[in-house]
Amino acid sequence: MRSKKTLVLGATVKPERYAFMAMTNLTEKGHAVVAIGQNEGEVAGVKIQTKQIPLKNIDTVTLYLNPVRQRDYYNYIIGLKPKRVIFNPGTENPEFYQLLKANNIKVDVACTLVLLSTNQY
Repeated sequence: MRSKKTLVLGATVKPERYAFMAMTNLTEKGHAVVAIGQNEGEVAGVKIQTKQIPLKNIDTVTLYLNPVRQRDYYNYIIGLKPKRVIFNPGTENPEFYQLLKANNIKVDVACTLVLLSTNQY
């Protein structure tokens, strides 16, 4: 299996949050993980950044931000040129889907944890 460098947007150190579980599962399955969240911290050996840092070779962006909070990241995510963006439950955003598709970025309305557990990631 090829490692898919993944940006977890909305990362958190709270173990009960899905973003935390996604970071843990992605790491366990051998994917390179980069994380951006509101607060600094570390999950599964991955440091959570609080700024929109320049990144290269991002395969997937998995979102854990509500649509309003996503707006601050539209240009950043498009600029990363990921192959796809996963909209986890609660992050659905038709406005952003259109922008991504216009930039040839695949939109995946799915749950990262389910994709990982069913080997569809």
